[in-house]
Amino acid sequence: MHPDPKFRWADRDAMRAFVAKAPFGMLFADTPAGPCVAHVPVVWLDEGRIGFHLSRGNRMAAHLDGARALFVANGPHGYVSPDWYGLEDQVPTWNYVAVELEGDVRMMAPDRLPALIDALSHDNEVRLAPKPVWTRDKMADGLFDRMLGAITGYELTVADWRGTRKLGQNKVASARLGAAQRLEEAGDSGIAALMRETLA
Repeated sequence: MHPDPKFRWADRDAMRAFVAKAPFGMLFADTPAGPCVAHVPVVWLDEGRIGFHLSRGNRMAAHLDGARALFVANGPHGYVSPDWYGLEDQVPTWNYVAVELEGDVRMMAPDRLPALIDALSHDNEVRLAPKPVWTRDKMADGLFDRMLGAITGYELTVADWRGTRKLGQNKVASARLGAAQRLEEAGDSGIAALMRETLA
């Protein structure tokens, strides 16, 4: 995470909400074959644990139970040109929002896997309203259970929370607004909106 304390994000409730809203990220762990990364959707199991699953064929899967891992969720981001600040002697930078969740991973018992998949699908289906929510009841008898045999469920208990909201807080308000406007014009409306929020 960025070392400048102006960008440090320590609000756990806000970070938890951020991960819930953008629940897809990268899971990093060390394995006998070297460092590995998997791209996974996650769901909060409670206030301090996230659940996820991997294909049994994923090279990380056999090494995760009992391992220390790092999950990273990235939010809006964008390149900031020095010309956009309206100030002299600036340098290019990149504004972004990210959360790192580090902790120990445990494999889930197979009988808990259906509930994990139900929770993952439900959290994402409700975002598609007014579309009716998909449930596994729509699948042919026995198919869901057979497909579960191809994946393994895990939970990560968060021990360390690290967040960064690098939104130009080290610049004067007029420079931040100018850069946010140019980011908006460049198509990076998500990061532009967050930059404006820090000035509200």
